[in-house]
Amino acid sequence: MLSALSIRDIVLIRTLDIDFERGLSVLSGETGAGKSILLDSLSLALGARGDGDLVRVGQSRGEVSAVFDLASDHPVFDFLTDNDLAGDDRSEGIILRRTQSADGRTKAYVNDRAVSVSLLRTVGHFLVEIHGQHEERAMVDPAAHRALVDAFGGLEADQALVASSHGEWREAARELESLKARVEKAARDAAYLRASVDELTLLAPREGEEEELAGRRQQMMAAEKIASDISEAYEVLNGTASPIPTLSSAVRKLERKADAAPGLLTEAIDAFDAAINSLSQAEQELEHALRLSEFDPKELELAEERLFALRAASRKYNVPVENLASHAAQLSRDLADLDAGEDKLAKLEQNVAEKRSVLEKRASVLSQKRAEAAAALSERVLAELPALKLDQARFLVEQTANMADITSEGCDVLEFHVQTNPGTRPGAMMRVASGGELSRFLLALKVALADRGSAPTLVFDEIDTGVGGAVADAIGSRLADLAESLQVLSVTHAPQVAARAGQHYLISKNGGKAVETRVHSIDRVERQEEIARMLSGAEITSEARAAAARLLAAG
Repeated sequence: MLSALSIRDIVLIRTLDIDFERGLSVLSGETGAGKSILLDSLSLALGARGDGDLVRVGQSRGEVSAVFDLASDHPVFDFLTDNDLAGDDRSEGIILRRTQSADGRTKAYVNDRAVSVSLLRTVGHFLVEIHGQHEERAMVDPAAHRALVDAFGGLEADQALVASSHGEWREAARELESLKARVEKAARDAAYLRASVDELTLLAPREGEEEELAGRRQQMMAAEKIASDISEAYEVLNGTASPIPTLSSAVRKLERKADAAPGLLTEAIDAFDAAINSLSQAEQELEHALRLSEFDPKELELAEERLFALRAASRKYNVPVENLASHAAQLSRDLADLDAGEDKLAKLEQNVAEKRSVLEKRASVLSQKRAEAAAALSERVLAELPALKLDQARFLVEQTANMADITSEGCDVLEFHVQTNPGTRPGAMMRVASGGELSRFLLALKVALADRGSAPTLVFDEIDTGVGGAVADAIGSRLADLAESLQVLSVTHAPQVAARAGQHYLISKNGGKAVETRVHSIDRVERQEEIARMLSGAEITSEARAAAARLLAAG
């Protein structure tokens, strides 16, 4: 329910804080006091279109906040969780906030988190329904009628089965169409396809093969360039002209003479040993390099031929070399589809037919249940019409079933139709009913639907306009009935409606230079005076006060 509404600098409202209670609350006041401003402010907080003209003159920005106290299992919390907007404690409720700048820009917030206006509007639809003579939301929208009938009949589970079957049938149909397309394409290119598969099967490309071959080819070409230099250097150290034997012979002679002159030749012998060791090590390293640089020239030739073949295939099939293997696999699958296509197609067609059959059966069952629910809803609404002085009117749910066009919602189009006078043709409720009639039809519908398919807060904007006496009393009675299960707010001119309320808010404006709209909750004495004004007009008579007292006592 809406527990609080705070408004700052919107049109004639400078600052306003209202606390609301459960049950039926009415708002009344003289014409021009600002009742529409209050509803415009609430609508702004619920995601309605903004307008810079809503900002109070002289201010740069206005703001509206609406606080809702809801049961922890209300579906809006699941929506908020899905959008990462839910608080840790659901008992803290939900706060919707909207700022409106004088330049036309607006900002939207849910639980103090910035959101888009469209998301705010979606959250608002969970929480509040506004009904008035010119209101086009909620039940006057034909797109919502099917869901309302389902809610009235408790058909949500049946509709979910249809949606599930529809998804399975669509998936099977997409798989069938995909295979058909592949088989048809393969059949058109059968000769080319077979030749391509044969060629690529023979080529047998591997993923990463091009990079591997190119690396090995570069290595062999580099080795080819330096192999002769390595061999020449190795020949210097290992061939007949190698200095190592000569140096070894020289150092042995020096070693034999070293004892004759102690210490004289030690450093020279050590230097010779180091040089011989270094030359020997260089010989070993060159020998190792020769072994590494050895390759079969045939291997280089084969690598170049393989690279040429892969790149030629890449150009021919217009795919990168690294994708040749996957392309070959796809062509093989296409060929397999062609070879086994008829058998696969037959199985998929049977699967589609079976799923379509299940879908049609479930849609048919749902359609029949909708017809029964629609009839029961019509009967329930018709029972409410006489008391609302619509005893000559008829209400019916127009249902059109088309099994050839089943959606996830089923095969039905449902629309609320009314006949306002005998002998006239029934038509869509929004087109046929006048403003006052439409409001009463909507009220009868809401009473019939009670707490099914409804937001927890209902707002009725002057639905009693143009009626009085018994009709106004019936409207008040129906609003009070609704308020037993839902929070109901009603802007009213009818004293019979006002007398039924649990809470009464008086809307007024001061007469100073800076005109302001004010709203405050009034007690029983003030209520009697306000209802007397509603009964008699500008001059409140004792008879009006007595009549007001009777209405309050009866309410």
